[in-house]
Amino acid sequence: MFFGKYAKLSMALMFILFFSIGIDAQTPLRSFEELFPTITQIQKDEVFSPEGIIRSIRRHESLEFIPATASGIDLIGAVSRTEPSFLAESLLVIPYTDRMFDKLDIYNALGKIGGLKGRLYHSHTRGEEVPLFEEATRLEGSSRSNPIPDPPAASTVPASETVHIRLKDINFGNTYYRTDMSVSPYGINYSLTNTRNISYLFFPAIREGRFSAILYMEPLNEGVLVYSMAGADASDFVSNRIHIPSAISKRLAVFIAWISDGLREMRN
Repeated sequence: MFFGKYAKLSMALMFILFFSIGIDAQTPLRSFEELFPTITQIQKDEVFSPEGIIRSIRRHESLEFIPATASGIDLIGAVSRTEPSFLAESLLVIPYTDRMFDKLDIYNALGKIGGLKGRLYHSHTRGEEVPLFEEATRLEGSSRSNPIPDPPAASTVPASETVHIRLKDINFGNTYYRTDMSVSPYGINYSLTNTRNISYLFFPAIREGRFSAILYMEPLNEGVLVYSMAGADASDFVSNRIHIPSAISKRLAVFIAWISDGLREMRN
């Protein structure tokens, strides 16, 4: 009886330990070709370049980067809920160098909201490199605009997390977003949706909930996959004054560079 009692306790502890390790320790890494089998070699070379590939799509055009059905990756389903008039899609793999990255590295890189501040993009109207977001901060909540600092690096990854942020956009002023992070069997999903109207010259450019971006990040055999998509339903007033496909692509590119640089900085 004594031995049986402690044998059961030991088994229970082993069960808890097994699941506390997390799925990362149990799930083998997949390959890029396994997830995107139709990508050409020319495209693959660009995907593995520092900037990756990013392209704009109008409503009638087809997506270029289609994950394998068995991959379980579906970004268009999430973005299409905003009924976007314009889309942008992007594909990047950050190759490993001195060490591999895991989900915890990705999560900690996503936590550095302040890192979005001051990231440059080329403005054709200004003819120079300018910061897209003049300020970037996380907020106390959806109805409270008080800024709070980014937390220190975490030691574990939560199953899901919601963070509200404010970005002072060079073209649209203060913009407010809800970010949702969730862990999937192989990677991390990270989405942004505007929680207030995005205005241009005091006119609503993109109404609340009509901009959406989602990034899917997964550690692969070759490096970290960053597959992303963004969409917006913009007003005709703004569409006639701003090239919306370019605007979406540039903002998506800044988000991709942000997470990419966050991971690359961990190499040091």
